[in-house]
Amino acid sequence: MADNILEVKHLKKYFETPRGTLHAVDDVSFSIQRGKTLGIVGESGCGKSTTGRAILRLIEPTGGQVLFEGQDVLKLNKTQMRRLRCDMQIVFQDPYSSLDPRKSVSELISEPIRLHHLIRDKQQMQQRVLELMETVGLAERLVNTYPHELDGGRRQRIGIARALALNPKFIVCDEPVSALDVSIQAQILNLLGNLQEQMGLTYIFITHDLSVVNHFADDIAVMYLGQLVEKAGSEELFAHPMHPYTEALLSAIPVPSLRNRKKRIVLKGEITSPVNLPQCCHFAARCPYATEECFASSPELREVAPDHFVACHRVK
Repeated sequence: MADNILEVKHLKKYFETPRGTLHAVDDVSFSIQRGKTLGIVGESGCGKSTTGRAILRLIEPTGGQVLFEGQDVLKLNKTQMRRLRCDMQIVFQDPYSSLDPRKSVSELISEPIRLHHLIRDKQQMQQRVLELMETVGLAERLVNTYPHELDGGRRQRIGIARALALNPKFIVCDEPVSALDVSIQAQILNLLGNLQEQMGLTYIFITHDLSVVNHFADDIAVMYLGQLVEKAGSEELFAHPMHPYTEALLSAIPVPSLRNRKKRIVLKGEITSPVNLPQCCHFAARCPYATEECFASSPELREVAPDHFVACHRVK
């Protein structure tokens, strides 16, 4: 039996707006094995980051279950949730706005440890900060610098050090490299990969860059308008995409070759509004293969091949 550290069942997050109910996350279910990485991809506004934050209860879900090591996170009280924060952490997207500009590197990294009262001795705290800085590749000379004095890559390393400070088992990486240039992206991805090997970490890696997630994730889940439309192993998804939306996303990845040029699938039609969504396939309005059935009912996420799940009426 698979050792699942996290199981998400029928997760929902709705926001009330003047025009109606916005379905940010709409009945999402998946599981992650211990020590593995699940990549969540999709275009901006599809609910990737909301899913990650709802799992950690940084925003309260509307419904569903989040089982972390068999324990339902959504049923925990404040005290229990505070304890669980040591095991579940997040690395935010923007290293420029996620760090307090008034605090030094030392204060930023030690803050989670102080809040959870893990170390009280000043000397031990300083030693722990230096250990974490070494772990994420920050030079000791930067210990008293401030975020505005550092580049994006070093700032993101501070964010990773803060997440590691409590010795977590599971980390949500919310587009951790999208605000960085390409050379720095590779450094941060290599760092996250090395940390996973050394510490046995489990990641949810949220991104809109499929070429990044292909090299980094074990499994990939594709989201569209708050729903999972396809989930499979990384190699399987790239070799045999089944959902029309996944096919379109993969066709948009640039190929550095003049001979092997891929045919680009251009999606036409308007994106369906996430407010007051109809009970039909959310992708139907843009799907080149849509039939009457697609506009009449919403397809369920089904396992159509071993560990390959698709929500599409076309895939039987």
